[in-house]
Amino acid sequence: MPQLSASPALRRFRVLDLSRVRAGPTCVRMLADFGADVIRIEPPPGVDPNEAMFAADRWSGDFQNLNRNKRSLTLNLKTPEGLEVFKRLAAGADVVVENWRPDVKQRLGVDYESLRRINPRLILASISGFGQSGPYARRPGFDQIMQGMGGLMSVTGLPGQGPVRAGLAVADSSTGLYAALGILTALLEREESGEGQWVHASLLHSQIAMMDFQAARYLNDGDVPRQEGNDHPTSSPMGLFHAKDGMFNLGAAGEGNWKRFCAALERHDWESDPEFATEKLRVANRQRLNREIQAMFLNGEVDHWVALLNDAGVPAGPVYSVPQMFEDPQVKHLQAARSCPAWQGGERTLITQPVTLARTPADIARTAPGWGEHTEEILLEAGYADADIERLREARAI
Repeated sequence: MPQLSASPALRRFRVLDLSRVRAGPTCVRMLADFGADVIRIEPPPGVDPNEAMFAADRWSGDFQNLNRNKRSLTLNLKTPEGLEVFKRLAAGADVVVENWRPDVKQRLGVDYESLRRINPRLILASISGFGQSGPYARRPGFDQIMQGMGGLMSVTGLPGQGPVRAGLAVADSSTGLYAALGILTALLEREESGEGQWVHASLLHSQIAMMDFQAARYLNDGDVPRQEGNDHPTSSPMGLFHAKDGMFNLGAAGEGNWKRFCAALERHDWESDPEFATEKLRVANRQRLNREIQAMFLNGEVDHWVALLNDAGVPAGPVYSVPQMFEDPQVKHLQAARSCPAWQGGERTLITQPVTLARTPADIARTAPGWGEHTEEILLEAGYADADIERLREARAI
């Protein structure tokens, strides 16, 4: 078991992490932060031609943030010896996470049915671009491809601007979270059945799920979502406004917020205006309403309007750059980022888990491991002797 555990919540579980890039590591990071013994299994240097994408720059903030709280074992699954080591580890593991193309598992003989014969309690989580079956199953897939195919780019940006990529990896990150939820659900179900199962998550399906109310509007009402810029597609007034010294977001959606908004600004004429009598009418007449609101907001500063509206119970907030975000007092109070000593020396500052458990919270016990840093430690735990480990090295299995 690991020398350091981030939390007692999941420390009884062992996870073998075969995943790369973002969606898989995001999934496994969640388990690691809550204390699971995560073994990141990586090819030895020089085996994978794409290793620069996911393994080489281990000191980068991105790699450190994705792979903290994990141990690293180098293992060449293309060798019989490496594959045998993996199967021995799988026999005693609870979860395996991979994001290979669907056919790779079968070719290596580590598909779910093969692993199930080794360990009937094992949960295999497979993350892919398009799913484990279907006409696109073997296609490669990255986040931006899914943003385009999953509809997100069609609703992002200013009206008439053309498709715009969201500024973060929505498909990757959401797939990682959905996969983690699936794994935890399977672990809970296993307590009754005693059996593991195969968990699937795909970037395409996750991106569609993240479209949420936009997709549901189309499916049920025939309302095709389009680019609305900084305005909300179905609520008004709700969007981005200019003050004297900058910009801020306003969220006066719903009748209660609308009435409080009008009262806070002493604009009872808006509340009684027949063109603004309902949310639907305020959306239909958004251009006129936004013009009048904007003219008023230019008379004061961001801090004034945000304080005035929040004091009245109306959601409003400034628009931060990333450095400004981390300086906000509430962000500091939430401890959204914290520093951790690194194995290379010095520290890395990482983003903490946004979900809090009062009694067994997540933590960051260690930064991301060195390449193969724990290989000998893990193999010794698995029952290999020093001579066995040396033979594995000679066979280029580790």
